[in-house]
Amino acid sequence: MNYIDVHCHINQTDYGDVPLFLEKVFACGVRKLIAVGFDGPSSDYCRKIAERYDWVYFAAGVHPTEYAAFRRGDIAAAEDLATHPKCVAVGEIGLDYHYPDTDKGAQTECFLQQIALAEKYGLPVQIHSRDAAEDTVEILKQQKPALRGGFLLHCYSYSPETARIISDLGGYFSFGGVCTYKNSKRARKTIAALPADRILSETDSPYLPPASKYGKFPNTPESIPEIVGHIAALKGLAEEDAADIIWKNACALFKKLK
Repeated sequence: MNYIDVHCHINQTDYGDVPLFLEKVFACGVRKLIAVGFDGPSSDYCRKIAERYDWVYFAAGVHPTEYAAFRRGDIAAAEDLATHPKCVAVGEIGLDYHYPDTDKGAQTECFLQQIALAEKYGLPVQIHSRDAAEDTVEILKQQKPALRGGFLLHCYSYSPETARIISDLGGYFSFGGVCTYKNSKRARKTIAALPADRILSETDSPYLPPASKYGKFPNTPESIPEIVGHIAALKGLAEEDAADIIWKNACALFKKLK
């Protein structure tokens, strides 16, 4: 069975020996992994890892809360990486209104600039959206022509109704450890309601461990089989069939995956 983690963060701080860490990930059946940047340096580190391992790919971008990175011009660094053969997306980008001192204007400007970057290079975008459903949907509607490369809502946490609107705009959705918790009603209802061809698997490592690793840090892509198992159960599918569908969905969205 071949698994894929479409959104994780790789660094030397949380995982220690990165080659050993990746060896364990591959051994558990994860055959493709997308390492995602949140600013210039992290995106470039993901590039280096992707160049070293043929089964690892990366996304480059500036996270919505990284005001300092945005203001120092890290979007230019993301553009430099966008043409790399293993850069499969611009991300993670988006909106995050969780904190009371959020500069919504700066986040919107950063988001729109990176959507334009993705359009320029024909790439999909990986979107982070927290406590910003209404504005995210409005931007997706307005920017639909620029999103022809496709887009993914990672760690989707809004309602099934909002998911339906986003799906109608052409969006994909990835789910991680949260969907394995019985009290995660919105995520589980959304997975059950969505068409199977819109769903992908992720871990958001080193964060958001699944139920079996509750309270443990770091989470790793080794959690993907557990996550896919829960997605399969919610969709009424055999795990092997769910893994195959998710694999095909990822290749459809991230066209530079080989």
